[in-house]
Amino acid sequence: MASPAPDVLVTGSSGHLGHALMLTLQSYGYAPLGIDVKPSTRPHTLQGSITDRPFIRELLASRPTIRHIIHTATLHKPHIGSHTKEDFISTNITGTLILLEEAAALHPQQVQSFVFVSTTSTFGAALSPTPGEPAAWIDEDVAPVPKNIYGATKVAAEDICRLIHVQTGLPVIVLRTSRFFPEEDDDDARRTAMDGDNLKVCELAYRRVDVADAVDACVCAVERAAEGNVRWGRYIISAPTPFGRDDETMRMLNGDGGDGAVAAVMERCVPGCGEVLAQRGWKHLGRIDRVYDSSRAVRELGWKPEVTFQASVKRLSRGEDWRSRLTHAVGKRGYHDVPTGVYTVK
Repeated sequence: MASPAPDVLVTGSSGHLGHALMLTLQSYGYAPLGIDVKPSTRPHTLQGSITDRPFIRELLASRPTIRHIIHTATLHKPHIGSHTKEDFISTNITGTLILLEEAAALHPQQVQSFVFVSTTSTFGAALSPTPGEPAAWIDEDVAPVPKNIYGATKVAAEDICRLIHVQTGLPVIVLRTSRFFPEEDDDDARRTAMDGDNLKVCELAYRRVDVADAVDACVCAVERAAEGNVRWGRYIISAPTPFGRDDETMRMLNGDGGDGAVAAVMERCVPGCGEVLAQRGWKHLGRIDRVYDSSRAVRELGWKPEVTFQASVKRLSRGEDWRSRLTHAVGKRGYHDVPTGVYTVK
């Protein structure tokens, strides 16, 4: 039986989220076509660059069944040490503009939605309160303060998304995803302070999302945009936090209260979590400086994340894996083909 004609274009299909989308979109009822600068032997993928306008134009024109674009292709923070600022501008800004313009030219007859995968790294310096001050509560109303070329180019790309939406009517939804990579942390201090899985489980309480839930957020965005329910919006995509926003909690998380303050807050919000961690020889973080609030995505996009801190603690208490099966299927994708640290492709 012939494969169905593609209706979703996935850019960056060799990356973590792009690969996850290619593995799972069919289960949501979609037929994906992936593109990436890296060659791939996987079916339904093409090699090409989002900065190549003739390639993108011909691709969309020759596949008139494509109705949705999920744009994950990007240069990431780990590329700062290996790529120039000009490279970041070309890929993250110009590449996004080309995709948007070519998609808008085919709207509404063909393309019905454009989902841009951005990052919580756009918030930058807004994420770093002084120890002892309240932890930063980060929702969509917080103004980004980029602190590197990665964050700066993603903010610029987000603004271009809004501009094209306003000028053409193309439905565009921006998803600011928190971290979902399975690799070890690139910060030496964080990586050596505790076991990698211990750190990732704790991060689910404030700055991490499982890749399966990130995929689901993309699908929710596609559907809301195509239905006309949400034609423009920026959303934080991070596992829902168990914390309240009250000032006392935020101060305790960020170091006010001394040793054990974070553990006390965690135990109050998720009773018994400390014992579950201790059974594995794990521990709580000593300080949490920011908390991502993804409630708007839950409310407006109908997103229903499953891999939360609370759910993961329950799975661990039953001796089960805390992650989704998709995390294992995607595996470690890396970011570099040459030795540059923990993100090197092996």
